[in-house]
Amino acid sequence: MNLLQIPSPDSVGFSIGPFEIRWYAVCILIGIFVAARLCRRRFAARGGKPEDFDSLVLVMVLSGVLGARAYHVITDSQLYFAPGRNPWQALNIRNGGLGIWGGVIVGGLATWIMCRRRGLAFGEMADVIAPGLLFAQGIGRLGNWFNQELFGRPTDLPWGLAIDPAYRPTGYESYATYHPAFLYELVWNFTGGLALLWVEKRFRCGRGKLFLAYIVWYTFGRFFIEALRIDTVNHIGAFRVNSWVSAVIFLGGLTSLVFAWRRKPGMRLWPFGFPGASGISPARPLPG
Repeated sequence: MNLLQIPSPDSVGFSIGPFEIRWYAVCILIGIFVAARLCRRRFAARGGKPEDFDSLVLVMVLSGVLGARAYHVITDSQLYFAPGRNPWQALNIRNGGLGIWGGVIVGGLATWIMCRRRGLAFGEMADVIAPGLLFAQGIGRLGNWFNQELFGRPTDLPWGLAIDPAYRPTGYESYATYHPAFLYELVWNFTGGLALLWVEKRFRCGRGKLFLAYIVWYTFGRFFIEALRIDTVNHIGAFRVNSWVSAVIFLGGLTSLVFAWRRKPGMRLWPFGFPGASGISPARPLPG
């Protein structure tokens, strides 16, 4: 028996009275909680009032989840609107299906609107949430493990993920273990989150550059992890749609980061607005 082999969970959820709770949803909620706590502390360290962040985070989360679900449904529409499919399942988020880029775009737009209304600097707010996003995404990937979904190609590596026959894709029924794509992305995201925190302290990276670094880090890893996966998705040519999206956003993010680093070095003295802005106190220096 291979002691390093990763087993799959026995169930996708549990029940509390008449209510069925999916582990996927629990993982998403834990990720949101961890990210919110970290971001709240980072917001306060820059002179913002924690209670102001509390009123922003609800908008960020709700808009992000809605955008992530919409992105998934649009890019994988065949799962819901092809012949024999149930279109109402597009609303059933409990079974998984969130596209991070929809969450970033819609959540980012909502955050920009809120920052404009409150006189906050959007670039600095984006920097505040960047490391937390990576930690939340990493924790959320555990939901794929519970659902036995979005795994990679078959593998004989010692850390192969055991998948029950009922969850194996057509054409792969004879293979027992697969690349644990969820674990690869979890490790990549956690490493990236820690790296962003170090980069911020080491280089005083602000004015939106830390968020651009998040984009570059995440898309670089996601491109290669996406190439491992064998779930049924739409393709453009030889590549999956999400592979193209990752490549395009990586190039755009890298170009923007280089440009911003040259044109806007350092951090703002008043990260969340201007001296005297409502709810803003002088930012304290970052530790280290």
